[in-house]
Amino acid sequence: MATINFGGVDETVVTREEFPVEKAREILKDETIAVIGYGVQGPGQSLNLRDNGFNVIVGQRPGKTYEKAVADGWVPGETLFGIEEACQKGTIIMCLLSDAAVMSVWPTIKPYLTPGKTLYFSHGFAITWNDRTGCVPPADIDVIMVAPKGSGTTVRSLFLEGRGINSSFAVYQNVSGNAMDKTLALGIGIGSGYLFETTFQREATSDLTGERGSLMGAIQGLLLAQYEVLRENGHTPSEAFNETVEELTQSLMPLFAAKGMDWMYANCSTTAQRGALDWYPRFHDAIKPICQWLYMSVKTGNEAQISIDANSKPDYRDGLEAELKALRESEMWRTGAVVRQLRPENLKK
Repeated sequence: MATINFGGVDETVVTREEFPVEKAREILKDETIAVIGYGVQGPGQSLNLRDNGFNVIVGQRPGKTYEKAVADGWVPGETLFGIEEACQKGTIIMCLLSDAAVMSVWPTIKPYLTPGKTLYFSHGFAITWNDRTGCVPPADIDVIMVAPKGSGTTVRSLFLEGRGINSSFAVYQNVSGNAMDKTLALGIGIGSGYLFETTFQREATSDLTGERGSLMGAIQGLLLAQYEVLRENGHTPSEAFNETVEELTQSLMPLFAAKGMDWMYANCSTTAQRGALDWYPRFHDAIKPICQWLYMSVKTGNEAQISIDANSKPDYRDGLEAELKALRESEMWRTGAVVRQLRPENLKK
């Protein structure tokens, strides 16, 4: 592990240079890694581990997702099993189910969490709020986490590009004395670019805050508000979308992702520069109270309970599809679909 200074604060990080995949394979050479769930994170993490030379099996119930696993090369009866059999065979049980599914499948998984095994998560939700989820692991096993900072699709695509997604890591229970080594080996095995240390509680609260805030909830709210104001003042859908979304995602985001927003401010027109410098403090002052409110709602478990309650409703899927359909069929994102078709790379097809 290395100590890196981030903006004046020292943090512990691990890179592939100091912890190569060969070392990870040596640490886990006697382990059978059972990936439970093949939905969002399961495919990326299991395929990366397989490609990196680890002993991996998948546990998934029959259905469309099971068939997807077969299409990805997992062989029924050899590397693909039902959840119970995979948990029985695995020495490291990677619980990559959705938060709602973890709660429903927990009674199936728990009997196989026998002494000497390791339970792995990629999200701190089930453990942090286990008074609500009921997911209390036995005291005689290792409990660890590697949480990629992105979707399972990105975990896989960055790996195939020879890059890697950043991940946080944490140890909740270290019964064997080797939990940290196993955690880091799995983090490298799934293709992490670098790993930074956290706790289950910190990961869960920061993750729920981020996805409700700048990663998804707040960004949709901001984009929609600006789009609506432009449309209400006579701008066409194409103009409103290009000035609100397309320029942001296609031109500016790649630049400040590579060089930082400070570079962006220093390398735009003087008009844009002046406007950005004047207006970002106003947005900050307006938005920070909402972020504080959001964080407290997450930290107190309120957001976890809302999620648990919503996902437990028998008609949840129907309601969810109605909400997603409304988003998909909104003028802004219908306009976006047309704009994407007009990008040069799509017109050539």
